[in-house]
Amino acid sequence: MDIETRTLGKSKLDLTVMGIGLWAIGGTEWGATQDRDSLDTIEAALDAGVTFFDTADVYGDGHSESLLGRAMQGRRDKFIVASKIGWQNYDHERQTSQYTTVEKFVSSVEGSLKRLQTDTIDLLQWHIDARDPTMEIALEGFQRLQRDGKIRAYGLSTSDFDYLKAFNAGGGCASLQIDYSILNRTPEAEIFPYCQENDVGIIIRGPLAMGLLTGKFTADTAFDEGDFRRNWQNNPDENAIFLDDLAKVEMLKELANGRTLAQLALQFSYTHPAVTTTIPGAKTVAQFEENLKAAELGPLTAEEMSRIDAITPLGGGRKIWPA
Repeated sequence: MDIETRTLGKSKLDLTVMGIGLWAIGGTEWGATQDRDSLDTIEAALDAGVTFFDTADVYGDGHSESLLGRAMQGRRDKFIVASKIGWQNYDHERQTSQYTTVEKFVSSVEGSLKRLQTDTIDLLQWHIDARDPTMEIALEGFQRLQRDGKIRAYGLSTSDFDYLKAFNAGGGCASLQIDYSILNRTPEAEIFPYCQENDVGIIIRGPLAMGLLTGKFTADTAFDEGDFRRNWQNNPDENAIFLDDLAKVEMLKELANGRTLAQLALQFSYTHPAVTTTIPGAKTVAQFEENLKAAELGPLTAEEMSRIDAITPLGGGRKIWPA
């Protein structure tokens, strides 16, 4: 099928309006996965016309990158590859990263290139917004890698507006990857307008709110051992948020009208004109195929958006998802 494409800010990369996020296929934090299923899912996405694949060095401690590298062999030109760097070996107690020199930063990216079995990463993103003094080192590293042809463009993954503005102070940031969904509309207020004004493309992560917007969860859902979503039930504060979201999900189901709730949520995620692409995750071909139908349906109508506004506030919500 022909999937709409949009240009990612100043990068000039033309991305399909729906890509695929490869966090889950790393095989850690999202429950068990099978490599064969993961590779089949990437194959199905490629066959369907999807060109944009997003991963990170920490997803499965590099396993996600390695699987994508295997999938690309002999046909690298059919993939637009995004990866991320920043959280590997991060010292959470001291809030410092390992990237104390540009050389260490570049060396870490060389590891990603090796796992991906490619000479160039199309988009490399700074995966961290902790108040770490190494942002300047990372920016110099990105610029060196871009100059040397090892990356085509660089961007940032954050929901912190001040950090985005600091990172883009020199005007080189091509993209922002940000959590955004029907249940978290906070970026609409300030961040989206800033990106439009500064030619920063927007990649949406979390469009299904970590599965909540599939409509399949209840207060009694049993998450697998090792699945970080167990905290939604084990932590009292997060459980209160979880229950509130479940109530909103029930109201949103009434708007689906022949679609799945997930398809409605994915349509929402790329309806805003500031958005370039959305990257729902999928561990199986069946999950991907259900997501893909949302790309066929196109953006939501003004009437549908008005009804969503009545359930979740315009520009409102709160970020509870990790990067």
